[in-house]
Amino acid sequence: MSWDTLRLDWDGDVATITIDRPEQMNALNADTLDALEAALDEAEDGGARVVVLTGAGDKAFVAGADIGYMKDIGTPAAQNYAEQGHRIATRLEEFPAPTVAAINGYAFGGGMELALACDLRVASERALLGQTEIDLGITPGWGGNVRLPALVGDEVARRLIFFGERIDASDAHEYGIVGEVVAHDQLESHVEDLAAELASKPRHALAGAKAAINMSHDAPRDAALDFEARVWSGLFGTHDQREGMEAFLDKRDPDFE
Repeated sequence: MSWDTLRLDWDGDVATITIDRPEQMNALNADTLDALEAALDEAEDGGARVVVLTGAGDKAFVAGADIGYMKDIGTPAAQNYAEQGHRIATRLEEFPAPTVAAINGYAFGGGMELALACDLRVASERALLGQTEIDLGITPGWGGNVRLPALVGDEVARRLIFFGERIDASDAHEYGIVGEVVAHDQLESHVEDLAAELASKPRHALAGAKAAINMSHDAPRDAALDFEARVWSGLFGTHDQREGMEAFLDKRDPDFE
């Protein structure tokens, strides 16, 4: 499949989705959102072991949703727009392999919300991030009110959302929003290395770990622990479990499926 506003590229088992509207700072219009949903479907159908999400050009990851579209819509259309944003964020969050946001520039509003839905976030030193919706007369609508407090705590999240503050990569790292900050010209190669290492890990164990971590956010403690035990025990008897343990005992590198 091909799209006008988005690219899906493969490097082995790593699928990289690039929002490709650099002249519009990679803002998410309706066509781009539809393409992003389709690209995630294609990545899953293609057996991606890692998905990388980034933006085209040197200035923006995703500068936000399409304000020109949103300006004149009413509540029913806004509800549909919110639901689509939620679907995409949830797909990233629940994708059966690690998802990595390579934040190469501005990540505002809906762009930051998509980054928050990824498992890992790596930022260029030039990146600026923010839930900036308040100055448009709205609130975050694609999960920012939920995912941001889970990362940074209630007080910091309220300040970032209430004031619409734009923070640099260093502050984002200090708050725990991003896991790493790297030189701008090293972001692509660094994320390629990170994704390749993740792709070499056992697929089912990674998927199980991701599911168990996600469950810990949503379920009571006892239910989350029970789910973890079932995920853990269910991996026994698989090729990767046997290969990993045999390789450890043999003092060699494992050869996972």
